[in-house]
Amino acid sequence: MTETTSLTAHTRTGEQSIFHRREFAAPAALVQRAHTEADLFSQWMGPQGTSVRLDRFDAQTGGSFRYVVEAPDGGAWAFRGAYHEVSPGLIVHTWEYEGEPGPTLETLRFVDLPGGRSAIEVTSTYTSKEACDAMLASGMDAGMDEDFERIDALLATLV
Repeated sequence: MTETTSLTAHTRTGEQSIFHRREFAAPAALVQRAHTEADLFSQWMGPQGTSVRLDRFDAQTGGSFRYVVEAPDGGAWAFRGAYHEVSPGLIVHTWEYEGEPGPTLETLRFVDLPGGRSAIEVTSTYTSKEACDAMLASGMDAGMDEDFERIDALLATLV
């Protein structure tokens, strides 16, 4: 199954995994910075109209993170994970929504393209087929698309 929403492709690649790909009008190193620098990360993570509180954000190999997406109505959603590898062009980390424990292993590759563009290629591997099915059913692809749109806006101010 491949679904393209906006500029992002979401492809089920196995019982427990989904591949996501999105292109950006910025170099790969800058897109990776948006994922590893706390001040940039907090500007795009979460739905429009929410804010992000970073309780811990150590985006380096062996580091970890915990952040809370906070809505104006008082709603809050906490996420945590550990960085297994952070190197140029690559982030491998676990990611877990604290409301539904069960970590996801994510591999993010930042790839330069011609013309100063880049792509992010994300493979998300879930603990089971059921967890992968539930994530697809949750509409997470729309949330990822919104985050990527917010990255686009952020990158336009940095390029």
